Amino acid sequence: MSPLRTHAPVIEELWALLSSYRRGIRTATEARLRSVAETPSDERLLELLSEPFDSVDDAAERLANAAAHLRDRNDRRSVFLTVYSTMTEAVRAGIDSATFEDSEWVRAYLVTFAEHYRRALLAFERREFGAVPRPWRIAFAASLRGETLVTQDALLGINAHINYDLTYALDEVAIDPNREAKRADHDRINDVLERLTDVVQETLASVYGAEGISELDAALGEFDERLSLSGLAGSRHFAWRNAVLLADWPSWLAPRYVDWRTRTVATGVASAILMPSIDATVAERLRDLESEGTTLSSFDTAFRRRARASVGVL
Repeated sequence: MSPLRTHAPVIEELWALLSSYRRGIRTATEARLRSVAETPSDERLLELLSEPFDSVDDAAERLANAAAHLRDRNDRRSVFLTVYSTMTEAVRAGIDSATFEDSEWVRAYLVTFAEHYRRALLAFERREFGAVPRPWRIAFAASLRGETLVTQDALLGINAHINYDLTYALDEVAIDPNREAKRADHDRINDVLERLTDVVQETLASVYGAEGISELDAALGEFDERLSLSGLAGSRHFAWRNAVLLADWPSWLAPRYVDWRTRTVATGVASAILMPSIDATVAERLRDLESEGTTLSSFDTAFRRRARASVGVL
């Protein structure tokens, strides 16, 4: 059994925990949800997500189809899904090339991880907000209402999926037996996520740079700072430490602590992503550019091209 002190919040997590209690983010999210509740559900999206994923191939195909559908509708939830479907394809390639020590565990990991996203988005689209984890409510509502920048759309989803979903996915697929081998495979998967997060930043720099917005580096630097404070860069450790706690500590203690810690940290990160200190003039120029309606398709094309070059086959 690992000592409790190894699972105590580090400084970065404490900062995120404090950020989660900002009243403004809760009030804004509640207002967004009321607005979303008045809009009809997307029947095609419901069709794509209605059934559980039964394999890695099934998850990869339907995630890609959902991303394309949302992008065609100029729905900003497509931004994270573009990143996530690309990650799924990259990990699938790694399985095919025998990169992992335990391929069967990685397959289960990938499908279980995708199931958490599918269930959250399905419940949101059905307007069953109470069944949607708080970090996802924040992410989906903000993106759907079009009040975000593409950078925020991507990072809100990455945060909710890694800092929240990943803990529970690891617990479901079990980190024992052969914990060290599974940890190594877990880190290989998260290496892909980290590289793709970098590609998101590089892609946005190229998309906006083509429009002459030279101040973007400062804006993205602000997001980088927030993410480093949130622990997202070390999310592989955060999720794994939570999974170890759930595996090693008594059932009367670990779940309560992990649930509070995971939900609160992920909520705090979302709050920071939505409230960065970007220069108001730069932010307005970025919003004006994105409002022209071509940003989502430009991002998708450029991101996938860069992702292939950066990640390739694991």
